[in-house]
Amino acid sequence: MSQPSLTLNTKPIAPTRSVADIAWFNVIWFQSIWLLSVLGRDSMLLLTISLLVLHFGLVKQRLRELERLAAVAFIGVSVDAGLSLANVFIFANAVLVPLWLCCLWLGMAAALPRSLAFLQKNTYVTALAGAVVVPLNYWAGARLGAVEFGYSLPLTLAVMSLIWAILLPTLVHVLARIDANNDRAANT
Repeated sequence: MSQPSLTLNTKPIAPTRSVADIAWFNVIWFQSIWLLSVLGRDSMLLLTISLLVLHFGLVKQRLRELERLAAVAFIGVSVDAGLSLANVFIFANAVLVPLWLCCLWLGMAAALPRSLAFLQKNTYVTALAGAVVVPLNYWAGARLGAVEFGYSLPLTLAVMSLIWAILLPTLVHVLARIDANNDRAANT
């Protein structure tokens, strides 16, 4: 009587996605960050930070995620600080860049490779989205009392439109470079 042979499946198992990587979850998560940051600002900061911590708890590659978030947030906060120094943005208590806005930048950095991943496909569409959609988000923030504009609305929107037409494709490119460098390092 022959013994049944045991064979091991040596086929690599594809890594499962984290719930943080699912587009609909990331959309809801990021919109929650936006609302808490813009509507709640400092009064909702603890909840906003809790959502960012939740994100880190859900992602599988935390070091890569930290690198992504740090790069995008650094660039974004630097640009907003420059706009604040130029009096394009005026925040409460003469703060250069409030902590809630830094949290919003971290949320944006987490959304770019997930629910906003479609922006990676076409640089021109990304530039157009940056020129139109992002300034409208800042305008909504101003209407909700999160920021004041130091110049007329048309001039402020025009300045932000020009900046974001360049900045959004740049951020997408930065994330792609980080991922490509990490993938190369993992394959060597």
